[in-house]
Amino acid sequence: MTIPKFVNQLTGPPPVYDPVAQTTMQPATTAGKKGGQTPPVVTGQSYHVTMKEVTQQMLPPGYPTTKVWAYGGNVTDVVTGKKTSNFFSTPGPSFVATRGVPFTVTYTNNIKGPYMFPVDPTIMWADPTNLGMVMPPMPWTPVIPKAQTPVPLVPHLHGGEVQSTSDGNPRAWFTAGGLHGPDYNTAAPTDPNSAVYYYPNTQQSAPLWYHDHALGLTRLNVASGLAGGYLVRDPKDPLKDLLPSGKYQFPLVLQDRTFYTNGSLFFTTVGDNPDVHPYWDPEFFGNTIIVNGKVWPNLDVDRGQYRFVLYGGSNARFYNLSLDVINPSNKHKETLPFVQIASDGGYLPKPVTLNSLMLAPGERAEVLVDFSKLQHGTKVIVRNDANTPFPSGDPVDPNTTGQIMQFTVTKDLGFKAQKLPATLNTMPVLTPTNTRQQVLFEKESDVTGNPLAIYLNGLSYDAPVTENPAVGTTEEWDIVNPTMDTHPIHLHLIQFEVLNRQKMDTDRYMADWIALNAGLSIAGDGTPPWSSEPQKLDVTNYLTGAPTAPDPNEQGWKDTVRMNPGEITRIRARWTAQDGSPFTFDPTVGPGYVWHCHIIDHEDNEMMRPYVVTH
Repeated sequence: MTIPKFVNQLTGPPPVYDPVAQTTMQPATTAGKKGGQTPPVVTGQSYHVTMKEVTQQMLPPGYPTTKVWAYGGNVTDVVTGKKTSNFFSTPGPSFVATRGVPFTVTYTNNIKGPYMFPVDPTIMWADPTNLGMVMPPMPWTPVIPKAQTPVPLVPHLHGGEVQSTSDGNPRAWFTAGGLHGPDYNTAAPTDPNSAVYYYPNTQQSAPLWYHDHALGLTRLNVASGLAGGYLVRDPKDPLKDLLPSGKYQFPLVLQDRTFYTNGSLFFTTVGDNPDVHPYWDPEFFGNTIIVNGKVWPNLDVDRGQYRFVLYGGSNARFYNLSLDVINPSNKHKETLPFVQIASDGGYLPKPVTLNSLMLAPGERAEVLVDFSKLQHGTKVIVRNDANTPFPSGDPVDPNTTGQIMQFTVTKDLGFKAQKLPATLNTMPVLTPTNTRQQVLFEKESDVTGNPLAIYLNGLSYDAPVTENPAVGTTEEWDIVNPTMDTHPIHLHLIQFEVLNRQKMDTDRYMADWIALNAGLSIAGDGTPPWSSEPQKLDVTNYLTGAPTAPDPNEQGWKDTVRMNPGEITRIRARWTAQDGSPFTFDPTVGPGYVWHCHIIDHEDNEMMRPYVVTH
């Protein structure tokens, strides 16, 4: 099916959720500056969000609609102020949280299934009917009906500083039929089809997001549509009046999909190793680009500055983004530079001017793009040239996945760019009291050479916990990547700093690391998964170059970082609130947290580990 580009129109930012209730406090003084009444101060809010199966016009008008799984509730249009009840979409409506104003979200699962895509029960999964991990050989017809329904879901606030009872633990899932995972928070909801989560919103202004996180099913649930934006905004932010807002602050969720001619979504139906994992594929890449739920859209932009909040929302696709200006009078092409001001966890130390931006799955970036010097009618194409898989895979097709969306410049004047201060954020110097070494390991099939599973430090998800940072401590994690892929590694609960990267002889290192720990091999073949935490192998004699500092746009707070092949990446994480103060909750309470690769096809097949915070 040939899909025309830039026919779909983005008419405004995604709508934002309305609270169903809020708590207010009357200020001590009610006299306003002009003798009026000072409005009450909001001190808490509550929201109700439902997960539901709907149809949506993702393809251009005139093409079939698409069945998706969507988040929804009561919303307000950012531009018009119009309120709509029971609005559902993929990506879901945005949360806009005010720093210092906590709220609860009641999530209700109304998706009864069956799954739109094949569930693979040969990998560790939520398993709501206790089917178990089905081992080959087995008859595939083409799916096991008992694995296709009910649908376990559990929302995760990615980048959120929350107690683990509200983190969206992979085993905290719940279904539309009232079935629950072992880590479900039974004390919170009154409806067995729901979960109630508490979000303190104590963090800096930052582009967080929310998405499903059910064990072994995240790739399917997110590909079906369950993701959305979550912005924390600080009313005391000294930069807020210098930055675009309203219709000029525009979240853009980047995803890739593949469509059948009837409009339905395609997902992998035959795995790379079908005799072992019939459906699981190490990376899903769609042949069509989706932005805010629309295929290859156009956005009309005024002649001014925009604040775009970019989300790497694909299962596995990396994006290396650039802006290609096409002048209407002479068709001359040039690259439009832009300025990044924030990364995953908040403002960067200083603005960074870029001609291109790398965005891995799970990463976010806030950028300023100024269209004021472009004449009316100018087209700006957002390009992508990241290989699949990244970095050494196939080049993208410049006529399809090499294009993301289009901007068309109108004659209207927009927000006038303001001069930003030289310093946007002050990063602390983190001094670790403990260093952990981790190794990324990809186990390949002897028959096909394709990955069977990917492990963190050679351990399965259900191996005993080995990461147990204490409250208030700072740790350095040194992560060795001997695989061919760049892995975006994400830690729940905290933001961290990227210290450096360094080249190393990973082939020689891996041979020695495996030999050192061969006696721990569960399979008895001398390779992971290991039966217990492996011995650490000092990397000193394997390093081949000097450490390199993170890129300037990686020097702010991060919760997801790219681990490149043939390198050791060092990060420093502090188990406190982002500002260094104690958490406003007890992080030792609940089922604990996880860290994982955010190529979610990898995450679903062992590239995820639990961790607990201790006193």
